[in-house]
Amino acid sequence: MRILSVNVGRAVDAEWAGDLKRTAIDKRAVEGRVAVRENGLAGDERADVAHHGHPDQAVYAYAREDYDWWEPQMGRKLRDGQFGENLTTIGADVTGALLGERWRVGSAVIEVTGPRVPCVVFRNWLDERGWVRRFTEAGRPGAYFRVIEQGDLGAGDEIEVLVRPAGSVTIAESFLAYNGDKDLMRKLLAYPGHGEKWDRAAGRVLKG
Repeated sequence: MRILSVNVGRAVDAEWAGDLKRTAIDKRAVEGRVAVRENGLAGDERADVAHHGHPDQAVYAYAREDYDWWEPQMGRKLRDGQFGENLTTIGADVTGALLGERWRVGSAVIEVTGPRVPCVVFRNWLDERGWVRRFTEAGRPGAYFRVIEQGDLGAGDEIEVLVRPAGSVTIAESFLAYNGDKDLMRKLLAYPGHGEKWDRAAGRVLKG
């Protein structure tokens, strides 16, 4: 398990980028060591801090194997960073990672916090018909992380899984919970390490 590519992006104005008209979804591979700070990678920006600025979304990872699955579905090549991830992984089961799972990458330690939820900016960036629905149904959302220990990392670094917490749920299960599975949401809430945003999501999912 290792990092295939480290990707960062600067915020730019874009008419298609939702109400804000500004986005940093275009992440590009960088060489050398990259500092991992409390709220993300050095050189990386998030334009929509209201929706993407929380420390629980400091780093986003997506698996190269999932890109390889998507390419025939979409009928085009997909480069590392195309989905806006900071870390493109290879050999790591990102979808099977547990909330609260900790990875050491380089000298940094990061912790899984939840799945990526597709939005209008993601749809418009890829210009794919029905993209939000297709991405949701595919169940390959990638994972967000919070930073536990700051450090640095680079392409080629091994991923060492330090902790897999008992009683947690996987990224796949948490994605289903977010999208309405009440039983999985209750299981997620029973895990004491879940982030505060899950309490708000649970109010929406469980209110019926």
